[in-house]
Amino acid sequence: MTADDTTEAGEATSPRPSRALEIIAAAIATAFMAGYLVMATQIPLRTEGVGAAMTARTWPSVLGVSGLIVAIILLVVAVTRPVPVRSDIERISAGGPLRVVLTIVISAVFVALWSVQSIIMAGYRIQLFPIVAALYLFALLWVYGHRGWIGLIAYPVGLTAFIYILFGIVLRIPL
Repeated sequence: MTADDTTEAGEATSPRPSRALEIIAAAIATAFMAGYLVMATQIPLRTEGVGAAMTARTWPSVLGVSGLIVAIILLVVAVTRPVPVRSDIERISAGGPLRVVLTIVISAVFVALWSVQSIIMAGYRIQLFPIVAALYLFALLWVYGHRGWIGLIAYPVGLTAFIYILFGIVLRIPL
C-alpha cells in the first residue's frame, strides 16, 4: 500500500468513484448480451414448427432479451445518475490478479479438453467430461485457497457425478 491508500488512522481507503468505469462495464455487458442474443437466434432447429410454443431457441432467447434489457438499464443509469460512492468495495488483494489469470487459463483448458469428448484407450471408449470436470473443479478450489480433502476431493467428484448422472444419463444431453 502507498501513503495515498491509507488514512491518518492507518485504515485503507475505498476506491474513488469512477463514471468511466461504470459506463465501460455497462457497455461491455450490453455488447456481450447483444452478441448472446444474436447467437441464441441462430440455434438450428430440427423442425420449424408452425406455432410451436417452445423450441430450442426459446429459453436462450428469453435469457438474452432479459440480459440485454438489464444491461441497457445499467448503461442508462451509469450515464444519467450521479457516480455511486464505492465505499463498500474492497481494494485488490495481493494475489487477486494472478488468481483471475489462472482462472481464465484453467477455464480455457477445460473448454478445450471438453471439446475432445472421448478417447479410446486399450480398446475402451472413455468419456472425458467426468475426468476433466472433476480436475477443473479441483484446480479452481486449489487456486482459491481451499486445502481440505473434503473440498478438494469429495466436492469435485460429487458435483461432477451429479452433473453427469443428471444431464448425461437421465436427460441424455451429450456432455
